Amino acid sequence: MGIIAEFKKFSVRGNVIDMAVGIIIGGAFGKIVTSLVNDVIMPPIGMLLGNVDFSKLAVTIKEKTAAAEAVTLRYGAFINTVLDFLIVAFAIFFVIRLINRLKKAEEAPPATTKECPRCFSAIPLKAMRCPNCTSELQAG
Repeated sequence: MGIIAEFKKFSVRGNVIDMAVGIIIGGAFGKIVTSLVNDVIMPPIGMLLGNVDFSKLAVTIKEKTAAAEAVTLRYGAFINTVLDFLIVAFAIFFVIRLINRLKKAEEAPPATTKECPRCFSAIPLKAMRCPNCTSELQAG
């Protein structure tokens, strides 16, 4: 099999296409979350803390010189990135939780017992007589 044919077979498989769609949607979702953190969540928090712009918070290790840029630890940007991560992780947690619940609902095991019409106890499906009240039962 040629490399082109092998690549074509690989690329049209359902899992690869699903993965590509997930990556594209995930990237777009990441941009939305970044905007949410930077443009909606952090400005009010900064205002409450005395008009602090978190994206500009930094500690200067070495001042700017004519030959080199300043060396800074941008901890404000780090705080924004941590919030981005926490929001994305929380959203993914809920999506996975929902998927797992849907899978559990689909995987309900088939019934192995039925209810006796006289004493309402659980008995095997194939039973012809209830072991508790000895009533005769219809097959099935």
